[in-house]
Amino acid sequence: MRTEPIDKWVRAYVGDVAVVDTRTPLLFWEDDFPVPTYAVDEADVRTDLLQPTDPPPSAEWSSFDPQGPVSQWYDVVVGDQRRPHAAWRLADPAVAYRLVLSWRPGLLDRWTEEDEEVMGHPKDPYHRVEVLRSSRHVVVRRDGVLLADSRRPVLLYETGLPTRFYLPPEDVVADALVSQENRTHCPYKGFAERYWGLREHPEVSGIAWCYDEPKAAVEAIAGRVAFYNELVDLEVDDLPLPRARSPFSEDRPRVTGRAVHD
Repeated sequence: MRTEPIDKWVRAYVGDVAVVDTRTPLLFWEDDFPVPTYAVDEADVRTDLLQPTDPPPSAEWSSFDPQGPVSQWYDVVVGDQRRPHAAWRLADPAVAYRLVLSWRPGLLDRWTEEDEEVMGHPKDPYHRVEVLRSSRHVVVRRDGVLLADSRRPVLLYETGLPTRFYLPPEDVVADALVSQENRTHCPYKGFAERYWGLREHPEVSGIAWCYDEPKAAVEAIAGRVAFYNELVDLEVDDLPLPRARSPFSEDRPRVTGRAVHD
């Protein structure tokens, strides 16, 4: 596990109660997972609001959950509000002496770095996002079914992830997709509020998404549709690209979109 001290003032709230208030957060990256989070010194956590609890029942994988072994789970209880499994202590010795609190929406109400609200996960100091307009010819298929064909992509380059191709909606085969309810957040790009699955493969969820009002730094992707390279077959300038491998390679609900992936 990689760790790095950060000198930001970080707070996490339930209502108006600061459950975390630290000026010495430790940023850490769990093995084989690109999204960092904070481990916090016990002295900077309202431990009187933590109640030890049993592990949660087995559930679908989520980027908001710990990616490694947990030595103890906690509910966060503020007044009559109980936030189940909102905190934990990891078994990894690099952070075992600290506490980790969840960024899953609906558990803690908000996180701030200094006085700016941050959603999804902490910002990575080594993370870079760049967008470039292009005239490359991009073709997207799944199991031989055409999903998109465009010569007007916007390419989004993001540290630790495969290049994403954001395509004009008119270059996407709408009949091959089915709209799905989902709303995710990326600290670098904003809210993605439109998602699609495959009409012919309903078990494949969230294969494509769109940011209607992205952050200014990536405004060129506004209204465009991108597909998970990990789940489709891409050709770029008539050359097939190998399927990318990442935490999003499996056909499973990718609620991780709130963090990193798109």
